[in-house]
Amino acid sequence: MTGRGLGFKAHHGDDIEPARVAQVFTPSLGRDPDHLAIMLAALSPDYIDKVVAALDKVGVDAELTLVVALADHIQSAVKRTRAGHHISYPLRAEVEHLYPEDYRRSTQVLALVNAELETPLPDEEAIALALHLVNAGFASGDLSQTYRMTGLIQQLIAIIGEFLGKELDSEEVTVARFITHLRYLFVRMQQNKQLSAEHSAIGRAIVEAYPRASECAKILANIIELRMDDPLTDDEISYLALHVARLEGKH
Repeated sequence: MTGRGLGFKAHHGDDIEPARVAQVFTPSLGRDPDHLAIMLAALSPDYIDKVVAALDKVGVDAELTLVVALADHIQSAVKRTRAGHHISYPLRAEVEHLYPEDYRRSTQVLALVNAELETPLPDEEAIALALHLVNAGFASGDLSQTYRMTGLIQQLIAIIGEFLGKELDSEEVTVARFITHLRYLFVRMQQNKQLSAEHSAIGRAIVEAYPRASECAKILANIIELRMDDPLTDDEISYLALHVARLEGKH
């Protein structure tokens, strides 16, 4: 909970006066509440307020883990900027092309936060903020996983382009849909909820209708298995084939 004067003269175990509570945060399922509490306690409430207000204005749900991650990053970035330290983010091109909507929102969040800061942050910080937005969708709580997923998505798109003999534009609707499919696929893998139905008629129909796309999908599945250390189900491979067929222009 946050609020003006909330902890003034309060002691461990005291009841909290409801009238002083401005906002209430609860951890999402599967998150470590103790770890979040430690991070939250180390943050200035001012940064939390700025992040919540900015997310509300750009239409992003102010979920606790995301708020804490963004506020923590902004607080650290302000300290770096004041000290004259500059960071170049290596995934700028990937983020801008693979996650255009998250990047658009992150630039808006950065602009809104910068308008309230005495030391505005450089534009490059929008890359890091976008990765936090993407990470919230992966539901892993581990930003390193998001870096890994981003590199893997880029690799898979390159493989499809080479297989089809054409360059894929991430701004095209079919490519954007495929990227979204991969993001949800990775979430299903992390949660052990891959699509799986015995003797799936849809899966067999996709393989029969698009043999070339199915061949490419098997290559993609092998790469995913190597990078994620988790094999894909036949249904998941079939849906990859369906997306490859769409990228090929045959569906």
